[in-house]
Amino acid sequence: MMLQDSQTIRYYQRLTDAITDLWHKGYRFEEIRLYMEGYIACLRHSNVLEPYLIHRLEEETAKFLRDPSNFELSMPQPESDYY
Repeated sequence: MMLQDSQTIRYYQRLTDAITDLWHKGYRFEEIRLYMEGYIACLRHSNVLEPYLIHRLEEETAKFLRDPSNFELSMPQPESDYY
């Protein structure tokens, strides 16, 4: 199920951006998973989102973390000379 609440989407974007940054800095999967769990725990304790939204956010972020295509380095495309 896709996230639909705008605040939840913002937290998802922040979290997945941070996860990707940690991966590119060389952190291991287990360390990144612990980071994600800590982030989710902070959201639960801060009461900024409803519990069901946090649960959805956790599910979507776990899917993101399990998808290897999110961590592949993209190769820059060579520019074509159209002159």
